[in-house]
Amino acid sequence: MTGIVILAAGESARMGQPKQKLLYHGKSLLQHAVQAALNSTCRPVIVVLGAYADIVLADIKGEPVVVIHNSNWEEGMASSIRVGIMELEKDDDITGAIIMLCDQPFVDAALIDSLIAQKEKTGKGIVACYYGDTVGVPVLFDRKYFAELLLLKGHDGAKKLLHSFKKDVITIPFALGKVDIDTIKDYENLL
Repeated sequence: MTGIVILAAGESARMGQPKQKLLYHGKSLLQHAVQAALNSTCRPVIVVLGAYADIVLADIKGEPVVVIHNSNWEEGMASSIRVGIMELEKDDDITGAIIMLCDQPFVDAALIDSLIAQKEKTGKGIVACYYGDTVGVPVLFDRKYFAELLLLKGHDGAKKLLHSFKKDVITIPFALGKVDIDTIKDYENLL
């Protein structure tokens, strides 16, 4: 069983407003992320909220997700990864975790499930998406990496693990992965 952690705790400093709530095709970016996760084979779906938690929560009320409030969201992305992984660790049946962001509008269930399929096919412990000239999220980590994820600090995302454990990493192409919404200009381009 693979769980999924949607990181949606940031304050969207470069955006100047909660990007989790930005609308795309009639749904907020967070709703798109949650729908993609719920339509995948991943369970449980964990949503980590922080800044704007009360405002953002309204968009996913009633969805069958586990919502965790990260009171240390100001520390950076690592704190949200840690609280999500700690939640998944409670269930011994969970063999891996997919980390995804709420600001990549083109992530869908098929992409999420292809990460799992690639892990099953290759036996690799880390399956990342490849776009532009980089590897990144969404990314699947085998449970054996949970302890490493729990050591992340500050604004470090999980990308440093992709470099530390290169031999255990395989990628899948996701050209639209380079589209993430960090600024008003990014959002205007998306629309």
